[in-house]
Amino acid sequence: MHIPDGFISPQTYIPAIAISAGLLTLAYKKIELDVEKIPFIAGVSALSFVMMLIAIPFPGGTTMHLSGVAMIALLFGPWIAFSSISLVLLIQALIFGEGGITSYPINIISIAFVGSFSAYYAHKLLSRFSKDTALFFAGWASIFFSSVLIASVLGIQPLIASDGQTPLYFPFGLSVTIPSVVIPHIFLGIAEGLVTLTGVKFLKKQFRSVFDA
Repeated sequence: MHIPDGFISPQTYIPAIAISAGLLTLAYKKIELDVEKIPFIAGVSALSFVMMLIAIPFPGGTTMHLSGVAMIALLFGPWIAFSSISLVLLIQALIFGEGGITSYPINIISIAFVGSFSAYYAHKLLSRFSKDTALFFAGWASIFFSSVLIASVLGIQPLIASDGQTPLYFPFGLSVTIPSVVIPHIFLGIAEGLVTLTGVKFLKKQFRSVFDA
């Protein structure tokens, strides 16, 4: 789901730099770290790092990967999840070439911010009905809504950056990006939902004193 360099126009990534910088500044002000939870935040973030490196090719030219974003958001809060995943994405971009530098702001807004907060609020909305269902759909939402934003950003590139009729950056419009990116991630979201359900329940059961504090 990471967008590489060369796909996104300056008309897109320059405003995204300002937005992502503002969000990271806000996260810094809102986060209050519990010393006991720091090793767990690092551990789950490392798991997310590995999960996102395992990219699964899918017909249509896209790749998919699990993220672990929802687990972090539900265990530690969406602002910590946003900050942690932003750091994960930065390391992946700089060291492993997974996602671009110019597209980094878009990647953290879509995967880290939208993923974290869609998971958090999906869980909050559904937990009154069923805790297990809420956990599952939190994971699903973190993948689905991130993919919608990624597909939309890619799909508008021919409209906002072209030389006459020739796109200067990503060449395919929304009619291509929405089905090719979003539809596979609808199904990937099922796997993410199951990982979130089992992961959150396991950690809360094994480390009840930490997460119930």
